[in-house]
Amino acid sequence: MSDLALYQYVLIGLIFIWSGFVRSGLGFGGAVLSLPFLLLVLDDPLVFLPIIAVHLLVFSSLTIWMNNRKSSATDDDGVAVVGTVDWHYLWRILAIMIVPKLIGVFGLITLPSEIMSTIIFVIVSLYSISYILDRPFRSGSRAVDAVFLMVGGYISGTSLIGAPLIIAVVAQHLPKERLRDTLFALWFILVVIKMAAFIWVGVDLQLIHHLWLLPCAAIGHVIGLYVHDRMLKAETPIFFRVLGVVLLIVSSIGMARVLFPG
Repeated sequence: MSDLALYQYVLIGLIFIWSGFVRSGLGFGGAVLSLPFLLLVLDDPLVFLPIIAVHLLVFSSLTIWMNNRKSSATDDDGVAVVGTVDWHYLWRILAIMIVPKLIGVFGLITLPSEIMSTIIFVIVSLYSISYILDRPFRSGSRAVDAVFLMVGGYISGTSLIGAPLIIAVVAQHLPKERLRDTLFALWFILVVIKMAAFIWVGVDLQLIHHLWLLPCAAIGHVIGLYVHDRMLKAETPIFFRVLGVVLLIVSSIGMARVLFPG
């Protein structure tokens, strides 16, 4: 990223503001809803994934810590509060996801960036179509749950964008008040695995660029926290349909650039 033009740095900063907003506003999507835009600026997933990973580690842990600090030892009825993360359920789904996750990490490191970019754009296109049709991924049985979790774990290993499939399962089994922080805890664990793989194989973590991109993500994070409750209450499909159209257009442009360079 050291040889980019000024306008590219500006675009990357704006995209990371968007990424922070989506992550804290929706509870997921910081990667899946920003990576296609980043790849249009610079078509190399391994440049941006370490940055996205660090941001997720920082803001997911910060959000969980703040929410648990706000909750008192007992609620208004005198019942003990056990925290905002369902650790028992988290370890259950992690046991299903861990092997596909590791396979996905290995695939990311070995596959050429052009192939990974194409895979990412295809996956995001499928997600965007589900948003446009207002038919998000849903799980209907334990077998389908396991398949969704394994595929989501693999996609998370390759590109950190497996959240929609994982949420299709988790959202059915957790109450709203524990869903977001449990997901944040899951993302934290999965990203630690990916970061360890990055360090092990010597991937450039772009540490110098965290100095200015972390504040950009923080701006979006604060805005997302402010509107989080309102967005959950609104539950309007229009936002996601418009978002789906934009993502589909961006993904189509991205795939065209990869498949027909020059």
